[in-house]
Amino acid sequence: MVNRIVVGAHYGLRDWLAQRVTAAIMAVYTVIILAVVMIGQPINYSVWKDLFGHGWMRVATLVFGVSLGWHMWVGVRDILMDYVKPAGLRLTLQVALITLAGYLGWTVQILWR
Repeated sequence: MVNRIVVGAHYGLRDWLAQRVTAAIMAVYTVIILAVVMIGQPINYSVWKDLFGHGWMRVATLVFGVSLGWHMWVGVRDILMDYVKPAGLRLTLQVALITLAGYLGWTVQILWR
């Protein structure tokens, strides 16, 4: 039996699929936003407030935010694992990326306050 030593990023179907699914979710949301902007009335504060007053738009925006965070985490993590060789520096940069969770929390606060 040959022991395979894996170095670098987590190569596999899960990460590949996560990138594709999150990109598709973000593309659909972008098309929805573009349709609202192009078809609807001129955008001002009251129009945005009414749009985000609907539960479906809040949920869609939250799903977009989660997808964006996950997509960015997988991509940047793989880049760091492939190109940043010193383990201490790589760990420090990955911990710094955890601020994404804070941004997601902020998104939830904005959408549901």
